[in-house]
Amino acid sequence: MHRLMRSLVAQTRLPDEVVIVDGGSTDDTVAILHSYADRLPLRVIIEQGCNISEGRNKAIAAAQGDIIAVTDAGVVLDPRWLERIIQPLLADPICQMVGGFFTPDYTSTFELAMSATVLPLADEINPATFLPSSRSVAFRKGIWETVEGYPEWLDYCEDLIFDLRAKQILDDKLIFVPDALVAFRPRGSLRSYFKQYYLYARGDGKADLWRKRHAARYLTYLVALPVVFLLGWLVHPLLWLLVLPGAYVYLRQPYSRLGKLKATSYKLQVESRQSSDANQYDAASNSALSAQYSVLLYIPMIRVVGDVAKMLGYPVGWWWRLRNHPPNWKRVKMLK
Repeated sequence: MHRLMRSLVAQTRLPDEVVIVDGGSTDDTVAILHSYADRLPLRVIIEQGCNISEGRNKAIAAAQGDIIAVTDAGVVLDPRWLERIIQPLLADPICQMVGGFFTPDYTSTFELAMSATVLPLADEINPATFLPSSRSVAFRKGIWETVEGYPEWLDYCEDLIFDLRAKQILDDKLIFVPDALVAFRPRGSLRSYFKQYYLYARGDGKADLWRKRHAARYLTYLVALPVVFLLGWLVHPLLWLLVLPGAYVYLRQPYSRLGKLKATSYKLQVESRQSSDANQYDAASNSALSAQYSVLLYIPMIRVVGDVAKMLGYPVGWWWRLRNHPPNWKRVKMLK
């Protein structure tokens, strides 16, 4: 939390107000927040047990301004984030919503592999179809009211539903500002990653999102792969090579991202060249080489674990949906 708050204090344009909802943390989060009260126009609201959507809605409802900039506790803001993300809204009264972007903030080989596997790069984004994450987004309070806020019946994927509802009435008024950046740290272990993507997929099921994507995943793992391995066993082992084109498509994008990510955490080789100790340089070179091999091996592992988590989470969400009959989020009243 200190990292987020320090980055708020360091903004080139300070916010007019900062409203943060704490959902009942049991650590020192609230004390940390209050320690910044002399540097920011801060208001902390404690709502025990509220989910993400409820917390966002309570914070936005309490805000006094017309322009709302939204982020998450687990990020670090670029110093010009607020200045850049609200600029289109200030410049054009017709503009209703601005999507910023995020950059990976990795500190280990595994987190680098995770970044390459699950986080898109800015040059992969199509502004016309972009759905901004609520770790970096800004909008007018009126659009939030029109779409009836974040869906409080949904505990995950709430920002996707908010975006999809908003885009029904925004037409081309959603602006993508890729340099309104926040640094986002990916999950640091397979266990935490599995839980994260299980919950994401459960949210997809609850909200009836991405049916085709999930169907393709089930077909690949439960139909296509078993058929290929059965053919290789019954007909000829060379038929097992049919998995190679699929593996190429499956892994091409994460591996291509690796070359574009700035591996700032891996400077051992360069630093050791400046040392007179040859043994130190050799050790650093071996460490860097080992890290390169590790990240290549982690990527397919991360892909498979994530897919298994999604295949388990999605039907759980659908079962919840069948029992609870959530509202039809696709119906949105038009702006007046």
